[in-house]
Order: sequence, then C-alpha cells, then structure tokens
Amino acid sequence: MPDTIFASSVFFTLSIAGDDLGTFHTCDGLGAQLEVEQFAEGGNNGFTWQLPSRISWSNITMTRPVTSDSGKILTWLNKVIQQADRKDGEIVALRPDLTPLVRWQVLGIIPIRWQGPSFDPSRSQAAVETLEFSHEGLQAS
Repeated sequence: MPDTIFASSVFFTLSIAGDDLGTFHTCDGLGAQLEVEQFAEGGNNGFTWQLPSRISWSNITMTRPVTSDSGKILTWLNKVIQQADRKDGEIVALRPDLTPLVRWQVLGIIPIRWQGPSFDPSRSQAAVETLEFSHEGLQAS
C-alpha cells in the first residue's frame, strides 16, 4: 500500500544520544528556511542572482499523552542542566504496524521547553505533555 494511506495514523519515536524518550503522537516544526542574498550582475538586465546564504531550522515540538515514558524527559532535562552539551538524536515516523515510515537524524539538540500535563478532573481530556527543542540541522537517513 502507498505510504500516504497511513498519514493520519503516524506516530513518532524520539531518541537523543541513544536514550529512547518514547513515543509521541504529534511532531511539528520539521522545517528550514534558507536566506537568499540578491546580486545584480553588471551587464545582465534579465535577472538578479539569488545566492543562498544562511539556513534557519525551526524548533521541533512533540506532544503525547502522559505515559510511563514521561519521566524519561525529566531525566534528559536534568542531564542537560548538569552539562549543557548538544546531542544528536533521531525522530522516526512509524506506521500503525510499527514499521518505520521515515527517519530524520536531528543534529545538536538542546531543549527549549517542556510543558507537563494539566490534571483537571472536571474535563474529560487526556493529560498531555509537550516537548520543544532547537537543533542545528536535519538529515534524512
């Protein structure tokens, strides 16, 4: 079957420096923006050169309901607090049958924000946590 059939059923795993942080239901922010400098060449009136410059990578935000893996994020955050080294990681999009759909190597990850769940017994919603991190680049693997 084509991969697009599973687009609404995809979920994600995240590992950083070999540490498995578990499964997430959403992954947002896989993207980049390339700055372009314009250069007008003398004698060329037909177009202006568009020269690539810097690339900016979007922060990635992942969310999931609270699970037994939720403590793994705090363990990772505490490691970063003790020694703020950027670590490489991997995001894997999985089909419902757990086979990988696509993998992204994420370079130089550093956490930006973790939002723990809100527990409100008057609302019948799952307790959700959110992890946002910056990085230095993506590579397909």
